[in-house]
Amino acid sequence: MRKYLFYPGCSLQRNARAYMDSITAIREFIGAEFEEIQDWNCCGATEYIAVHHLAAYALVGRNLALAAQQVNGTHTIMAACSACYLNLAKTESYLRHDAHLAQQVNAALEAGGLHYTPGTVRVRHLLDIVVNDVGIEAVKAHVVRPLHGLRVAPYYGCMIARPDRDNRWDNVEHPTALDKLVKALGAEVIDFPMKTHCCGGHMTQINLPVAYELIRRLIHGAVEYRADVMVTLCPMCQLNLDAYQSEMNHYFHTEYQMPIIYFTQLMGLAFGLDAEVLGLGREFVDARPALSRIGVELPAAEPAPEPVAAQPRRKPKAQGLPMPRMPNSEEDEA
Repeated sequence: MRKYLFYPGCSLQRNARAYMDSITAIREFIGAEFEEIQDWNCCGATEYIAVHHLAAYALVGRNLALAAQQVNGTHTIMAACSACYLNLAKTESYLRHDAHLAQQVNAALEAGGLHYTPGTVRVRHLLDIVVNDVGIEAVKAHVVRPLHGLRVAPYYGCMIARPDRDNRWDNVEHPTALDKLVKALGAEVIDFPMKTHCCGGHMTQINLPVAYELIRRLIHGAVEYRADVMVTLCPMCQLNLDAYQSEMNHYFHTEYQMPIIYFTQLMGLAFGLDAEVLGLGREFVDARPALSRIGVELPAAEPAPEPVAAQPRRKPKAQGLPMPRMPNSEEDEA
């Protein structure tokens, strides 16, 4: 049994509870023990670093210091949220390479009776652990319900692969770890050129037209490549693409219905687990029509949110940002 210190982050407690449930459900299949870091705090999400530089690193540094105190058979922190992963990994790297910053952060931590020695722990994302520690062949060995006939768009988001300070990924622009994992589950992976493009993050709270356009491009790209579902590994990405899809449709007069689910949910289905145990059915965009193709029955989906009527409507520009293409894609060969 592999042991990891687990940093759940704020989202897995609330809006990404389905992600947490599916992680818990597949844990025994991947032979992993996750020990939650005691008294952890928010990582600061994506904005705080722009508000207060030192305080942001001290906030994350506190989590690293708490994890270091809890080291017992492992020095690896596992984060399932891409924003949490990025903040933890970035801070740990900066503290290792910037002695002055490390000194400032530790001076702040002293107020809480804490200290962190850079390099004490390593930070890794759950996908990295599943693919590189557990291994694709070990995952495949647990598949009892292959996802044959399901076309999947693997969506990594913009924060997990770039910058790759510890060389975790094979390609920062077109990583393949999630692709390989989904194929091992029996699904068909489409070439999705926008797999590392931004979902907008918290732009939905700042500039809705920009947020809607970023969401539209991703959903449109998946539809263009005939995906049945998009699979992600980040609560923020899932929230934006799922919960705001209805509002985006209202804004652009479109009718997209692209389900957005977590890769751990897809793993659980392939392992033969019940959909409800994996948190499926809680998504806003109903995944039942897509997953019924592989014989999976889901509980009723939660109703989609009402669109915000006050937002101005518009259609996409005839010539907007170019849609990227994967190298050697089917379109290039046609």
